[in-house]
Amino acid sequence: MAEPKVKYDRQLRIWGEQGQAALEKSSICLLNCGPTGSETLKNLVLGGIGSITVVDGSKVEVGDLGNNFLVDESSVGQSKAKCVSSFLQELNDSVKAKFVEEYPEALIETNPSFFSQFTLVIATQLVESSMIKLDRICREANVILIFARSYGLTGFVRISLKEHTVIESKPEHFLDDLRLNNPWLELKSFADSIDLTVQDPVAHKHIPYVVILVKMADEWAKSHGGKLPSTREQKKEFKDLLKARMVSQDEDNYKEAIEASFKVFAPRGISLDLQRILNDSSSEVDSNSSDFWVLVAALKEFIANEGGGEAPLEGSIPDMTSSTEQYINLQNIYLAKAEADFLVMEQLVRSILKKIGRDSNSIPKATIRSFCKNARKLRVCRYRSIEDEFNSPNLPELQKYLTDEDSSGGATFVGRGAMAPPKPLNFHIAVGIYILLRAVDRFAANYNSFPGQFDSATDEDIPRLKSAAISLLSDLGCNGTALAEDLINEMCRFGAAELHAVAALVGGIASQEVIKLITRQFVPMSGTYIFNGIDHKSQLLSL
Repeated sequence: MAEPKVKYDRQLRIWGEQGQAALEKSSICLLNCGPTGSETLKNLVLGGIGSITVVDGSKVEVGDLGNNFLVDESSVGQSKAKCVSSFLQELNDSVKAKFVEEYPEALIETNPSFFSQFTLVIATQLVESSMIKLDRICREANVILIFARSYGLTGFVRISLKEHTVIESKPEHFLDDLRLNNPWLELKSFADSIDLTVQDPVAHKHIPYVVILVKMADEWAKSHGGKLPSTREQKKEFKDLLKARMVSQDEDNYKEAIEASFKVFAPRGISLDLQRILNDSSSEVDSNSSDFWVLVAALKEFIANEGGGEAPLEGSIPDMTSSTEQYINLQNIYLAKAEADFLVMEQLVRSILKKIGRDSNSIPKATIRSFCKNARKLRVCRYRSIEDEFNSPNLPELQKYLTDEDSSGGATFVGRGAMAPPKPLNFHIAVGIYILLRAVDRFAANYNSFPGQFDSATDEDIPRLKSAAISLLSDLGCNGTALAEDLINEMCRFGAAELHAVAALVGGIASQEVIKLITRQFVPMSGTYIFNGIDHKSQLLSL
């Protein structure tokens, strides 16, 4: 068997050893192992998830051979859960694979405590009534839940849990933590020790841009009442001052300073996003608070006192044109400040833990260090329960995207006086798909089959599905709204089929979100993801 570090080498570069360890400790339950479920779990098994339990009461039929790679001809007539878990086990022998030959709906009804043993449950192809019940069970047991469904050329993915906190959010674009416009004493002293008017051309072209900007920002503030450039004219003037300091055209350090001047213009202190987290009621901690909120409580104290309005320094600096000596000195100044901030934070964390009656060493140093490094990038995600969303969705949001006077839209509004501004077409169709995916469940509850499932009844099913959709919209408070006929016809044409191509995409999205949730890295999506395979588009709805 391959060594884990070699086996998972590429993904370790993305989420590191801590992330991989979290995956290997996790226990995943899959409900229904049709193509959507099989594709989701396949990605996770290849990624090295700890253990999987496949729950499905059906037998493999000949039709399954056309859309599920994890069954073959020899599987026909056998337990689908058994065959899929056996094939998944072959993909990665480090993963523990089990199966339960039972219909998920029955398990939800008769054995709700079954789900509390898992880190995360992936529920695929469930109808609305089962989704609501399972969501209640998982929320009570604090088990992460992800719903995934593919239906013809459409699909959806929805995460459900009370709260998910992220320290390592790893945003793609984020401003370096250099404090050019708010330098601490040691950085300011270092910058003051370097002369920007030095006569030696070699020395002049190797002054690090951090030093240039700290000194120039200070110079500007002194002559502008302590304020930094804020208007477009002032920013241009500041850049012109930098250009004027160049003694030759090949001074890369000054070019870097001009390019990075926007870092001086950034507001001092913390972002509004971080302020919201600090103001959250959960930051008032007690013995039941999670480690994350204890760390936030410590951060709040740090910013108010030792930090002087700033979060702990990250401590890294980017590459830049500089003499080796000055670069190392600068690097050491940033590292020393980051270490000093970490030590203050560590004391605050230990003190808070003691105050709330917990072991003062219960949060490891490595976690506090990581928190300090990522303090400006923290994220808190909270999810409405499925029942709340289904019974009382965000009505203004729903109406905004259903209302459309443009004939090309996904919905038309009946009996409305004023003209509505046109909305993005993909939102219309996404909301139309969302409503119809719920309407087909109402249809199935009434007629014991999905619309278009039997060719002979398709013509009757179209008006029935339309009626179910209008009834649903009326219940949601969207009276007088009618969905586009083409979309209703398409949903009937799908006949509840699971197409492998759509299932693979939906499964790929779902498994990516599972990895974000388990590793607690990157930010999981916040709404209901709708895939529209008709137009090859997808949309995130906040309902």
